[in-house]
Amino acid sequence: MKKLLLIGLFGLASFNIYAQEQEDIGVYNNDKYGYIINKAGKKIEGVLQLHGGFSSPWQNQLKVRFAAIADIDKTKKRIKFTTYDTDDIKEYMLYEGDTPRVFKSVKYSNMREALNSSESSTGLAAGFKAINNLSRTEQFAEVVVEGKITVYKLYGYPTALSANSTQAISQAETDRLRETPNYIFSKKGGKVEELTPAKAKIILADCPYVKAKIAKGEYGSLKNEEKKRSGFGKFIRDEISNATVDKLSIINEVVYDYNENCK
Repeated sequence: MKKLLLIGLFGLASFNIYAQEQEDIGVYNNDKYGYIINKAGKKIEGVLQLHGGFSSPWQNQLKVRFAAIADIDKTKKRIKFTTYDTDDIKEYMLYEGDTPRVFKSVKYSNMREALNSSESSTGLAAGFKAINNLSRTEQFAEVVVEGKITVYKLYGYPTALSANSTQAISQAETDRLRETPNYIFSKKGGKVEELTPAKAKIILADCPYVKAKIAKGEYGSLKNEEKKRSGFGKFIRDEISNATVDKLSIINEVVYDYNENCK
Protein backbone atom coordinates (compact mmCIF):
# COMPACT_ATOMS: atom_id res chain seq x y z
CA MET A 1 0.00 0.00 0.00
CA LYS A 2 1.34 3.44 -0.82
CA LYS A 3 2.30 5.51 2.19
CA LEU A 4 1.39 8.83 0.61
CA LEU A 5 -1.89 9.84 -0.96
CA LEU A 6 -3.85 7.09 0.76
CA ILE A 7 -7.08 8.38 -0.70
CA GLY A 8 -9.89 6.11 -1.86
CA LEU A 9 -11.05 6.45 -5.43
CA PHE A 10 -14.74 7.22 -5.73
CA GLY A 11 -15.05 4.69 -8.50
CA LEU A 12 -13.08 3.77 -11.59
CA ALA A 13 -16.36 3.23 -13.37
CA SER A 14 -17.19 6.91 -12.96
CA PHE A 15 -13.77 7.86 -14.26
CA ASN A 16 -14.16 5.68 -17.33
CA ILE A 17 -17.56 7.24 -18.04
CA TYR A 18 -16.04 10.71 -17.66
CA ALA A 19 -13.14 9.83 -19.96
CA GLN A 20 -15.67 9.01 -22.64
CA GLU A 21 -17.50 12.25 -21.84
CA GLN A 22 -14.24 14.13 -22.36
CA GLU A 23 -13.90 12.71 -25.85
CA ASP A 24 -17.55 13.39 -26.69
CA ILE A 25 -17.70 16.92 -25.29
CA GLY A 26 -14.28 18.15 -26.29
CA VAL A 27 -13.10 18.81 -22.73
CA TYR A 28 -9.34 19.32 -22.66
CA ASN A 29 -6.58 21.41 -21.13
CA ASN A 30 -7.52 22.51 -17.58
CA ASP A 31 -10.84 20.66 -17.31
CA LYS A 32 -10.71 17.73 -14.88
CA TYR A 33 -13.32 15.16 -13.89
CA GLY A 34 -14.26 14.74 -10.25
CA TYR A 35 -16.83 15.89 -7.71
CA ILE A 36 -17.75 18.44 -5.08
CA ILE A 37 -19.43 17.83 -1.72
CA ASN A 38 -21.83 20.61 -0.80
CA LYS A 39 -22.58 21.89 2.69
CA ALA A 40 -25.43 19.39 3.02
CA GLY A 41 -23.00 16.54 2.44
CA LYS A 42 -24.25 15.68 -1.05
CA LYS A 43 -21.65 14.55 -3.58
CA ILE A 44 -22.16 15.98 -7.07
CA GLU A 45 -20.06 14.63 -9.94
CA GLY A 46 -18.91 16.76 -12.83
CA VAL A 47 -16.03 18.75 -14.31
CA LEU A 48 -13.64 21.05 -12.43
CA GLN A 49 -11.13 23.75 -13.27
CA LEU A 50 -8.39 24.67 -10.83
CA HIS A 51 -7.75 28.36 -10.22
CA GLY A 52 -4.07 27.87 -9.41
CA GLY A 53 -1.33 26.40 -11.56
CA PHE A 54 2.24 25.23 -10.98
CA SER A 55 3.43 28.74 -10.12
CA SER A 56 0.50 29.67 -7.85
CA PRO A 57 -0.86 26.55 -6.09
CA TRP A 58 -2.19 28.66 -3.20
CA GLN A 59 -5.00 29.82 -5.48
CA ASN A 60 -6.51 26.33 -5.28
CA GLN A 61 -7.04 26.88 -1.56
CA LEU A 62 -9.45 29.75 -2.17
CA LYS A 63 -11.92 28.51 -4.79
CA VAL A 64 -12.63 26.09 -7.61
CA ARG A 65 -14.75 26.19 -10.76
CA PHE A 66 -17.22 23.33 -11.15
CA ALA A 67 -19.90 22.19 -13.57
CA ALA A 68 -22.26 19.34 -12.77
CA ILE A 69 -22.98 16.71 -15.40
CA ALA A 70 -26.38 18.34 -15.91
CA ASP A 71 -24.65 21.61 -16.87
CA ILE A 72 -22.73 20.05 -19.74
CA ASP A 73 -24.30 20.73 -23.11
CA LYS A 74 -23.02 17.94 -25.33
CA THR A 75 -24.75 19.30 -28.42
CA LYS A 76 -23.06 22.70 -28.26
CA LYS A 77 -19.98 21.32 -26.53
CA ARG A 78 -20.44 23.95 -23.86
CA ILE A 79 -19.88 23.73 -20.11
CA LYS A 80 -21.47 26.13 -17.64
CA PHE A 81 -19.04 26.56 -14.76
CA THR A 82 -19.81 28.02 -11.33
CA THR A 83 -17.15 29.24 -8.89
CA TYR A 84 -17.30 27.81 -5.36
CA ASP A 85 -15.38 28.69 -2.22
CA THR A 86 -15.39 27.36 1.34
CA ASP A 87 -18.70 29.10 2.04
CA ASP A 88 -20.32 26.94 -0.63
CA ILE A 89 -18.76 23.46 -0.44
CA LYS A 90 -16.96 21.21 2.03
CA GLU A 91 -14.71 19.33 -0.38
CA TYR A 92 -13.72 18.86 -3.98
CA MET A 93 -11.84 16.16 -5.84
CA LEU A 94 -10.41 16.03 -9.33
CA TYR A 95 -8.34 13.58 -11.31
CA GLU A 96 -4.82 14.37 -12.45
CA GLY A 97 -4.42 11.50 -14.89
CA ASP A 98 -5.51 8.47 -12.87
CA THR A 99 -4.64 10.09 -9.54
CA PRO A 100 -7.35 11.72 -7.43
CA ARG A 101 -6.53 15.00 -5.69
CA VAL A 102 -8.80 15.78 -2.74
CA PHE A 103 -9.15 19.27 -1.24
CA LYS A 104 -11.11 19.68 2.00
CA SER A 105 -12.25 22.81 3.75
CA VAL A 106 -10.30 23.27 6.99
CA LYS A 107 -10.21 25.98 9.64
CA TYR A 108 -6.60 27.05 9.94
CA SER A 109 -4.59 30.27 9.85
CA ASN A 110 -1.04 29.97 8.54
CA MET A 111 0.88 31.42 11.46
CA ARG A 112 4.23 30.20 10.18
CA GLU A 113 3.95 32.09 6.90
CA ALA A 114 2.65 35.19 8.66
CA LEU A 115 5.70 35.15 10.95
CA ASN A 116 7.92 34.50 7.98
CA SER A 117 6.53 37.69 6.49
CA SER A 118 7.55 39.57 9.62
CA GLU A 119 11.15 38.37 9.40
CA SER A 120 11.72 38.35 5.62
CA SER A 121 9.79 41.52 4.69
CA THR A 122 9.48 45.01 6.06
CA GLY A 123 7.00 47.84 6.02
CA LEU A 124 3.61 47.76 4.37
CA ALA A 125 4.34 44.68 2.23
CA ALA A 126 5.08 42.57 5.30
CA GLY A 127 1.86 43.73 6.91
CA PHE A 128 -0.25 42.88 3.87
CA LYS A 129 1.33 39.45 3.59
CA ALA A 130 0.78 38.69 7.27
CA ILE A 131 -2.87 39.71 6.93
CA ASN A 132 -3.26 37.51 3.83
CA ASN A 133 -2.17 34.47 5.81
CA LEU A 134 -3.79 35.18 9.19
CA SER A 135 -7.14 36.36 7.85
CA ARG A 136 -7.82 33.22 5.81
CA THR A 137 -9.25 31.14 8.60
CA GLU A 138 -11.07 28.67 6.36
CA GLN A 139 -9.53 27.34 3.17
CA PHE A 140 -9.23 24.25 0.98
CA ALA A 141 -6.20 22.15 1.94
CA GLU A 142 -5.05 19.23 -0.18
CA VAL A 143 -5.18 15.82 1.50
CA VAL A 144 -1.83 14.00 1.62
CA VAL A 145 -2.78 11.11 3.90
CA GLU A 146 -6.26 10.25 5.16
CA GLY A 147 -6.86 8.07 8.20
CA LYS A 148 -7.01 8.31 11.99
CA ILE A 149 -4.53 11.10 11.47
CA THR A 150 -5.23 13.07 8.29
CA VAL A 151 -2.44 15.24 6.92
CA TYR A 152 -2.97 18.16 4.56
CA LYS A 153 -0.64 20.26 2.43
CA LEU A 154 -1.11 24.01 2.71
CA TYR A 155 0.71 26.79 0.87
CA GLY A 156 1.41 30.24 2.21
CA TYR A 157 -0.05 33.29 0.46
CA PRO A 158 2.01 36.03 -1.19
CA THR A 159 1.77 39.75 -0.53
CA ALA A 160 -0.96 40.30 -3.12
CA LEU A 161 -3.56 37.97 -4.59
CA SER A 162 -5.11 38.66 -7.95
CA ALA A 163 -5.97 36.82 -11.15
CA ASN A 164 -2.28 37.11 -12.09
CA SER A 165 -0.85 37.20 -8.60
CA THR A 166 2.54 35.82 -9.57
CA GLN A 167 3.21 39.05 -11.49
CA ALA A 168 2.80 41.05 -8.28
CA ILE A 169 5.49 39.27 -6.29
CA SER A 170 9.12 38.44 -6.86
CA GLN A 171 10.16 35.20 -8.51
CA ALA A 172 12.16 34.28 -5.42
CA GLU A 173 9.09 34.57 -3.22
CA THR A 174 6.99 32.60 -5.70
CA ASP A 175 9.55 29.80 -5.73
CA ARG A 176 9.85 29.70 -1.94
CA LEU A 177 6.08 29.57 -1.41
CA ARG A 178 5.69 26.85 -4.02
CA GLU A 179 8.61 24.72 -2.84
CA THR A 180 8.01 24.89 0.92
CA PRO A 181 4.36 24.13 1.66
CA ASN A 182 3.26 23.64 5.23
CA TYR A 183 1.89 20.31 6.45
CA ILE A 184 -0.98 20.35 8.91
CA PHE A 185 -2.94 17.53 10.51
CA SER A 186 -6.16 16.58 12.23
CA LYS A 187 -6.35 13.64 14.62
CA LYS A 188 -9.64 11.74 14.52
CA GLY A 189 -11.53 14.74 13.20
CA GLY A 190 -10.18 17.14 15.82
CA LYS A 191 -8.58 20.56 15.58
CA VAL A 192 -6.27 21.21 12.63
CA GLU A 193 -2.72 21.98 13.76
CA GLU A 194 0.76 22.32 12.27
CA LEU A 195 2.76 19.10 12.02
CA THR A 196 6.14 19.39 13.74
CA PRO A 197 8.48 16.75 15.23
CA ALA A 198 7.58 17.81 18.76
CA LYS A 199 3.85 17.76 18.01
CA ALA A 200 4.18 14.36 16.32
CA LYS A 201 5.62 12.83 19.49
CA ILE A 202 2.70 14.16 21.53
CA ILE A 203 -0.17 13.17 19.26
CA LEU A 204 1.22 9.68 18.64
CA ALA A 205 1.96 8.87 22.28
CA ASP A 206 -1.39 7.09 22.80
CA CYS A 207 -0.28 4.26 20.51
CA PRO A 208 2.02 1.68 22.21
CA TYR A 209 3.37 0.46 18.85
CA VAL A 210 4.55 3.89 17.74
CA LYS A 211 5.52 5.04 21.23
CA ALA A 212 7.88 2.08 21.60
CA LYS A 213 9.56 2.82 18.26
CA ILE A 214 9.97 6.48 19.22
CA ALA A 215 11.57 5.48 22.53
CA LYS A 216 14.02 3.22 20.69
CA GLY A 217 14.90 6.00 18.26
CA GLU A 218 13.73 3.99 15.25
CA TYR A 219 12.27 6.98 13.42
CA GLY A 220 15.04 8.91 11.70
CA SER A 221 12.69 11.81 11.01
CA LEU A 222 12.31 12.50 14.76
CA LYS A 223 15.95 12.24 15.83
CA ASN A 224 17.07 15.79 15.13
CA GLU A 225 14.48 17.71 17.12
CA GLU A 226 16.02 20.71 18.86
CA LYS A 227 15.40 21.48 22.52
CA LYS A 228 12.52 23.80 23.20
CA ARG A 229 13.40 27.48 23.35
CA SER A 230 11.84 30.33 25.24
CA GLY A 231 11.15 33.92 24.33
CA PHE A 232 8.99 35.36 21.56
CA GLY A 233 11.92 36.00 19.21
CA LYS A 234 13.05 32.42 19.53
CA PHE A 235 9.48 31.27 19.07
CA ILE A 236 9.35 33.12 15.74
CA ARG A 237 12.63 31.56 14.61
CA ASP A 238 11.39 28.12 15.64
CA GLU A 239 8.16 28.54 13.71
CA ILE A 240 10.08 29.53 10.58
CA SER A 241 12.66 26.76 10.97
CA ASN A 242 9.85 24.21 10.96
CA ALA A 243 9.69 24.82 7.22
CA THR A 244 13.05 23.08 6.82
CA VAL A 245 12.03 19.93 8.70
CA ASP A 246 11.56 16.90 6.46
CA LYS A 247 7.88 16.55 7.27
CA LEU A 248 7.24 14.13 4.44
CA SER A 249 9.54 11.66 6.21
CA ILE A 250 7.54 12.11 9.41
CA ILE A 251 4.37 11.41 7.43
CA ASN A 252 5.90 8.40 5.67
CA GLU A 253 7.39 6.86 8.79
CA VAL A 254 5.42 7.85 11.86
CA VAL A 255 1.97 8.90 10.70
CA TYR A 256 1.82 5.90 8.37
CA ASP A 257 2.68 3.53 11.25
CA TYR A 258 0.03 5.15 13.45
CA ASN A 259 -2.72 4.88 10.86
CA GLU A 260 -1.83 1.28 10.08
CA ASN A 261 -1.23 -0.08 13.60
CA CYS A 262 -3.12 2.02 16.15
CA LYS A 263 -6.74 2.29 17.21
